[in-house]
Amino acid sequence: MIETRDLVKSVETSEGVLTILDGISVNFEAGETVAIVGASGSGKSTLLGLMAGLDGSTSGEIILDGHELSTLDEEERAVLRGKLVGFVFQSFQLLPSLTALENVMLPIELKGDAEARGKAVNLLERVGLSERWHHYPNQLSGGEQQRVAIARAFATEARILFADEPTGNLDTATGAKIVDLIFELNRAFSTTLVLVTHDDRLASRCDRQVRLVAGKVATGDQVGEEVSA
Repeated sequence: MIETRDLVKSVETSEGVLTILDGISVNFEAGETVAIVGASGSGKSTLLGLMAGLDGSTSGEIILDGHELSTLDEEERAVLRGKLVGFVFQSFQLLPSLTALENVMLPIELKGDAEARGKAVNLLERVGLSERWHHYPNQLSGGEQQRVAIARAFATEARILFADEPTGNLDTATGAKIVDLIFELNRAFSTTLVLVTHDDRLASRCDRQVRLVAGKVATGDQVGEEVSA
């Protein structure tokens, strides 16, 4: 479903070239749940963004459902994301001028689906917001906003869900409910789930973990060094 080969991401800084990712080669199988973990600055979110086609790599390959992203221009990558990918972000990323229902309807409508409203209503019911769909984001709690974001992520029946610190802005109890919801819907839709998290409890619920250390996939020795640091 997703594969990276010798992936490198470098940026120019005032102090020279900064290499954020250095030779990342990983695979994610269809239907698998994988947590990308590591210390702050290890490159987790950068890797997620590259695999989603939100940014371009310096070198290496990213194969997303058979499509090599470096051969696609920005518009082609956007079309591919629309067909394959859903997102859940730490900061929710809801459109403030749209109601909860309209936020969930939007990606369905963009696909030209005439059943957008019915599907959005159904998803909001599944995430426990059947009484809140007419509210705007600023009228919802953080947990409710993340529920809307999760409903939106699954709205187009995406084959891949990328989640970047989905519980990062939530308290422990609310975060636990959001985690349950993500995995419940993930099972229902048979989605490939790749998430970035600092939460060990969330990571432990995934099929496996990929740990990054200083922009590289960690070996067993590096994992031990990081834990003891």
